[in-house]
Amino acid sequence: MSEVRTRFAPSPSGFLHIGGARTALFNYLYAKACGGSFVLRVEDTDQERSTKESEDIILDSLDWLGIKADEGVREGGPYGPYRQSDRLDRYSGYTEGLIAKGFAYPCFCTSEELEQKQSRSKMLGVPHVYDGKCRNLSEDEIQTRKEAGEPYAIRFKVDPSEIVVDDVVQGRVKFDARLIGDFIIVKSDGFPSYNYAVVIDDHEMKISHVIRGVGHLSNTPRQILIHQALGFELPVYAHISEIVGTDRKKLSKRRGATSVLLFRDLGYLS
Repeated sequence: MSEVRTRFAPSPSGFLHIGGARTALFNYLYAKACGGSFVLRVEDTDQERSTKESEDIILDSLDWLGIKADEGVREGGPYGPYRQSDRLDRYSGYTEGLIAKGFAYPCFCTSEELEQKQSRSKMLGVPHVYDGKCRNLSEDEIQTRKEAGEPYAIRFKVDPSEIVVDDVVQGRVKFDARLIGDFIIVKSDGFPSYNYAVVIDDHEMKISHVIRGVGHLSNTPRQILIHQALGFELPVYAHISEIVGTDRKKLSKRRGATSVLLFRDLGYLS
């Protein structure tokens, strides 16, 4: 059996709360129980919300809890760098390959256009799925629009199919690809989307088990499609239950949660 490698990959857009700490602990303990490695990766592709201050708070919180990474932003390691914004050059080659093989294409739709379409779907009470407006642009039109300086994103083509997630916690879960639609893998600012970067990072860092909150289950079919298009082997997926607040809704950095370091400052033991 190959080495078990797990990872905790927080977004540095706030503090570490108890729910995130619990997910990190699951990954740490499983890796240690199997004699494997625990990797700490910072996912900062959301440039608007990511800050160095938040990154330091999260890493300090994990240090205080005693959840020590074998590889990570501070520790280094053979598969670094471990901060996504330091890995931008890694993604472009994969993107070019997907476009060349017909799995992805440039999308010139503006944010205003897309917001209008989303609003229309909401008014009609139907799930919003991209309508494929830019899916079949000719090479000449693409080139002309690029030369004119039009900003564009890169979308992944999703054909009708059933996507099956075999999850060791949730069991077999099926998704209808028609409800996903062609999704963005590279934003117009050149940064990869979460669902795209995470697949490439997990592959390059040889992550064997993806253990995360069940809220991420809906992201998994997109990630499976990208794995398949790139010819990557799938990791083992385990989507665990999430800690909820008194309103029975999931804790988040922006709603209802308390920083782990606040518990430290109040005198709680790690």
